[in-house]
Amino acid sequence: MSTRRAAVIRAFGPASVLELVEEALSPPAAGEVQLRQTAIGFNFIDIYQRSGIYPLPLPTGLGFEAAGVVEAIGEGVADISMGDRVAYMNAGVGAYADRRNVPAERLVKLPDDVSDEAAATLLFKGMTAQYLLRKTHAVQPGDLLLVHSAAGGVGQILTRWATALGATVIGTTGSPHKRAAALAAGCAEVIDLKDPEWPAAFLKATNGRKARVVYDAVGKDTLIQSLDCAAPFGLVVSYGAASGKAPAIDPELLNKKGCLFFTRPSVFPHNADPATFKANAADLFDAIGRGHVKVDIGQRFALNYIVDAHLAAEQRVAEGAILIVP
Repeated sequence: MSTRRAAVIRAFGPASVLELVEEALSPPAAGEVQLRQTAIGFNFIDIYQRSGIYPLPLPTGLGFEAAGVVEAIGEGVADISMGDRVAYMNAGVGAYADRRNVPAERLVKLPDDVSDEAAATLLFKGMTAQYLLRKTHAVQPGDLLLVHSAAGGVGQILTRWATALGATVIGTTGSPHKRAAALAAGCAEVIDLKDPEWPAAFLKATNGRKARVVYDAVGKDTLIQSLDCAAPFGLVVSYGAASGKAPAIDPELLNKKGCLFFTRPSVFPHNADPATFKANAADLFDAIGRGHVKVDIGQRFALNYIVDAHLAAEQRVAEGAILIVP
């Protein structure tokens, strides 16, 4: 039996509740493989779970995605070999570790042109962008989109990919110094969310045209005003809560704002079926290969400094994605 280092929480709270432990790791069970993880992704949902906004049974690990190398294979696994480079984003929480046993059906093999760091940085965020652009709304050339948090990890991917599909993206950021990153990702214009009149600034930037789709990952601070930015019969997508839980929406308000459509999707139901997950991942890898999606790692943190990674995200000092290195 081998050992591993892993980050766990025993209570909900601030970043300081995270602790690093060394523990035994059993051989992989039937249907599982054991990975030596080389790169671990960080996502804002990790903060929601750590703080108790999205509570988990305690004690628990955190983290949903990582890439690594197969070091052991359990009984009944036929399509994965020792030494394969693989990644996952829907194998349950616990990615904050240097080694882990993972169900083989939750793994995707990495193409040669996708690095471990790219996979760990892009899989969860890229698969989020994939369902938002392909399933929640099939983005078409000429669509006008409003993307909140356009300088963030998902925001940059969403913007680049949507632009490659022929859409025009107006982005928002929570701080002026992130404007350059949002523009570099492809935004036609960037709106400062600290401006209390930001919806008017959005309409000024578009000459009065409203968005076919508003992608809102901010939640509490933006959702109601996001409705004012959607065109009649447009779609408002609430897929995150960076500022806190989004308020409830009265259906009659959607009618008054222009017969709007509203949805609260998430990445996991879109990838619950293993075959669908692999197909969606192939779509993402194709977009990476075409240059429509690319890595933008804002900061790297060793696993020993996982608390600092969470603080950097909460204080919004990191541009782009955060990567954790075991």
